[in-house]
Amino acid sequence: MHAKSASVDPREVDYYHQFAQMWWDKSGPFWPLHRLNNLRLSYIEAKLREHFGLSGHDKQPLQGLTVLDVGCGGGILAESMAKLGAKVSGIDVVERNIAIARHHSQNAGLEISYQLGTVESLAESAAQFDVVLNMEVVEHVTDLEGFMASSCRLLRPGGMMFVATINRTLIAWLVAIVGAEYVLRWMPKGTHRLGMFRKPAEMRRLLADNCLMVKDLVGVGVNPLAKQMFLTRIKSVNYMLAAVHEPDRLS
Repeated sequence: MHAKSASVDPREVDYYHQFAQMWWDKSGPFWPLHRLNNLRLSYIEAKLREHFGLSGHDKQPLQGLTVLDVGCGGGILAESMAKLGAKVSGIDVVERNIAIARHHSQNAGLEISYQLGTVESLAESAAQFDVVLNMEVVEHVTDLEGFMASSCRLLRPGGMMFVATINRTLIAWLVAIVGAEYVLRWMPKGTHRLGMFRKPAEMRRLLADNCLMVKDLVGVGVNPLAKQMFLTRIKSVNYMLAAVHEPDRLS
């Protein structure tokens, strides 16, 4: 069973259903995501501290913020955000992902609200959040324009959205598909498709169309020997961005 909408690609759902049991295996197919999580968490926390004027000394600096993790998978990022004090909700279109996320968060003693569903259906409920996370998601959806419109509706005015994805370039195809899936075998074959990669200019336009202004854009680099990830000015492969909902400025 899985949630349905125009943005949901059945092939992507079947793929993640197959590997759902392996989300928390740090030596399994999702190990790159665990490595990436440390980097993206530091980036997100720093931008939220700056934007919302949060204390840099609190152990749980995100207290008082509501966060939606779109395409939460097994809950890797959602749990990290909850540990920083945020009130976290996670949605995913794969039922097995939600079951695993719920089970793991309960064992960890974390109160996270998980539900099977799409951003389109959640946006219809008029729910809104201070922070919306679209991390490693947009390269897996079909109706990107509709998906982003619904995602932006879920963000309160003045709130922040974060997007992490892969650029649609030849070098990204060589690194993320040929290198990572076929040569190094870091990820299962078929994890990514070049045609689904998203250029930064495309994301900027879709965000601007929905009253979000990009405040920061940074590349993510990979050291294949050390299996480490780092921030870089080079955005030709992986990148992350932070945007703010400014409806008055763009009206």
